[in-house]
Amino acid sequence: DRRRDSPATGSPIQPIIKDVGEVYSRLLDHRPVIQGEIRYFVKEFEEKRGLRELRVLENLKNTIFDANERVLPKCEQAMQDNLSETFKR
Repeated sequence: DRRRDSPATGSPIQPIIKDVGEVYSRLLDHRPVIQGEIRYFVKEFEEKRGLRELRVLENLKNTIFDANERVLPKCEQAMQDNLSETFKR
């Protein structure tokens, strides 16, 4: 008929054990705080990273547009001029 509960069940020491557990969780168990900090860091990192990548893509788009609209026609014209001069020689 012996019960297999914890030895402090029903004894006057049970509230003390409960208090010690609460003190431990408040003072020494930092997992909830650390998990919150990790979530905050990841959120901030992803937002800043997303903005940085957006700026990089925007700069890349502008560079490609500039190359297609200005640089490429100038290069083609210079190539045609130099090629026709070379053929004449």
